[in-house]
Amino acid sequence: MEILVKPCGEFYTNCYIVDRKIIIDPGIGAYEFVREHVDKPLAIINTHGHFDHMWDDKTIKEMYDIPVYIHKNDAFMLENDPFGYNPPKVKPDYLLEEGDIKIGDYDIKIRHFPGHTPGSITIETGDEMFSGDFIFDGSIGRVDFPYSSAEDMKKSIEKFLKIPYDKRVLPGHGPATTIKKAQKFLPTWLEYL
Repeated sequence: MEILVKPCGEFYTNCYIVDRKIIIDPGIGAYEFVREHVDKPLAIINTHGHFDHMWDDKTIKEMYDIPVYIHKNDAFMLENDPFGYNPPKVKPDYLLEEGDIKIGDYDIKIRHFPGHTPGSITIETGDEMFSGDFIFDGSIGRVDFPYSSAEDMKKSIEKFLKIPYDKRVLPGHGPATTIKKAQKFLPTWLEYL
């Protein structure tokens, strides 16, 4: 599986392209990166609804006539930015819940980990987990934003700690980590919260 990544915009939000087919979190300025590396993409998936992860959704959706996927609890953010940055509004095509989905030939597992946002998810395909702003290398997503919840984040961390296997974790900002490595530092964050 080929994973291309580029930190985009002033917040260095990682936009990922899986096998030149699936676009994850096309934030500010991601359109140029996507246009350079895809011909016939299948979909856009947002790990959550914050503006820096979905800014170029509309442009890419219209350019390639592809659907936008997001968890049902964050769908409202694509049309009403809680931070006032006013990214281009886009109507999502598919509202995700926890479970398995198929996009083209890709088997994808969606896990719901609220806390950073009500609809934060991880996206698993192959040996990769895309964690958005839920888990970073050594850290977790902030819980002091509009619609964030420290209580939900605690429950999400406890749920993540029960994942029995290992995969590479590709976060919304910064370098990759792994499930097992994250499971070692997350108890500290549970105490902090």
